[in-house]
Amino acid sequence: MTLRLKMLAVAVAPAMLAAAVPAAYAASAHPQQARTPLSADVVAGLGTGAVRTGHVAADHRVSLAVSLRPRNEKALDTFVARVSDPHSALYGHYLTKAQFAATYGRSTAEIKQITDYLRAQGLTVGTVHSGNLLIDASGTAAQVEKAFGTSISTWRDSASGQSFYANDAAPSLPSAVASLVSDVSGLNSRAKLHHQAPAAVTPHNGPGGGYTPAQIKGGYNVSGSYTGSGQKVALLEFDGFQQSNISAYDSHYGLSAPAPTVQKVDGGSGPLGGGQVEVELDIEVLHAIAPAANVTVFEGPNSDAGEVDTYQAIVDSGIPVTSISWGLAETQRTSSNITAVDTVFKQGAAQGLGFFAASGDSGSDDAGTGGTSVDYPASDPYVTGVGGTKLTVTSSNAWSSETAWSGGGGGKSSVFAIPSWQTPVQKSQGGGKRQVPDVSALAAPTPGVSIYSQGSWGQVGGTSAAAPEWAAFATVYNQQATAAGKPRLGSANPALYAASGTGFHDITSGSNGAYSAAAGWDFTTGWGSYNAATLAAKLLNP
Repeated sequence: MTLRLKMLAVAVAPAMLAAAVPAAYAASAHPQQARTPLSADVVAGLGTGAVRTGHVAADHRVSLAVSLRPRNEKALDTFVARVSDPHSALYGHYLTKAQFAATYGRSTAEIKQITDYLRAQGLTVGTVHSGNLLIDASGTAAQVEKAFGTSISTWRDSASGQSFYANDAAPSLPSAVASLVSDVSGLNSRAKLHHQAPAAVTPHNGPGGGYTPAQIKGGYNVSGSYTGSGQKVALLEFDGFQQSNISAYDSHYGLSAPAPTVQKVDGGSGPLGGGQVEVELDIEVLHAIAPAANVTVFEGPNSDAGEVDTYQAIVDSGIPVTSISWGLAETQRTSSNITAVDTVFKQGAAQGLGFFAASGDSGSDDAGTGGTSVDYPASDPYVTGVGGTKLTVTSSNAWSSETAWSGGGGGKSSVFAIPSWQTPVQKSQGGGKRQVPDVSALAAPTPGVSIYSQGSWGQVGGTSAAAPEWAAFATVYNQQATAAGKPRLGSANPALYAASGTGFHDITSGSNGAYSAAAGWDFTTGWGSYNAATLAAKLLNP
């Protein structure tokens, strides 16, 4: 997915700001106040992989998302582990937004301390999000530089020629404020998320290419009794779609699916671009498997601040299942950006929300540097990373065989330690790090999935198809769990690993480059794809 930076222009009334400046942070107060740098919040490779071309104009408008460190974070980690563990007495007793904020968010006094500081620097403070762990702000580049003790330059990437801006050095804050802040998104525009569909729609004369809803549901044994009725599912997107294409797909396959709802974040994703096929693929795959579910498409700007805000908007909505088909290699992000997004996922897990993310379409070399690397957010422990397979079904649409798809992302994280629920399948190549993917599903472009996009039929593959296939399973499972009086799936990984392979198609052939499929969990397909009926039965009765 290719993130495009969108600047949120917020008008600032200087007279009002001057009246609101708290005395504690007035320009003349504490001129020698000690500052602490946020050392992890700087783009790597400036001066080596990029050439400085100038300085950002002082009046250039910048939107920021200021991420805060959770209160009682060790207790939060313990709570999430227990509430997601099907063998724990706390399983399924998720927190409300208010309960999370009261227990793990920053206090009202701490929020005021931060917002007072931002306003004193001339910045406009926007939303303080649920959970009290994310604050939006905006201002001119000059105001931002003053607030965060850094300068913002324009740069050109030496390899791609891409122009971007970035802070020249780590931002800093007064020490009392810095102790509360983990990341300031919006200081650079270098990171551009890409969508995990390997190619645009391959047009043909009719819907003869790619698997149909009947073939996908049959291959993964999704009962016709479970359609996602009464359930909600979210899509994280950085581009838009045309409802006429979705309607054409639904009409052709006789799917009485409700039209998706759109929620624009920070002004939305802008004009339709190259990611339109991605968005329409995601919606149509969900309609294929869970046609009665209510889909909300969250459209945000393709920037690091837009990404954090869009994930937070999803958590704020309380929608229990999210499909994510956009990502970037861990090595292509700042570590503080990963921390900021991880905190949002952790809040979601505490509140019983599950996230399913494509593991990438570049095999074991997600960064494309000739080594091994994995995609984020699929590598996040609070996200279920979804790899890719090539699925074969019988003439009666039953599962026949499956192999690992060569493009499916997988490997070991360079950021996260291996979670406790994954240690039973720890591999020596993993080096004690989080292993990816957790599961997998149909992704190979041949046969791919049948979709209607940009006015024509086509077949599309990629782990972008696999992620909504798994999000659809979680949605129909939640329908079944609700009917049985059981908790919804929530953050799925602990329950999926506790199933120990029961309910999965174990895929033992194929490779994604550095790794090969094998019996049990592996770096190409995780546990494998799902048999919806048997996996649901196992999850309902762990």
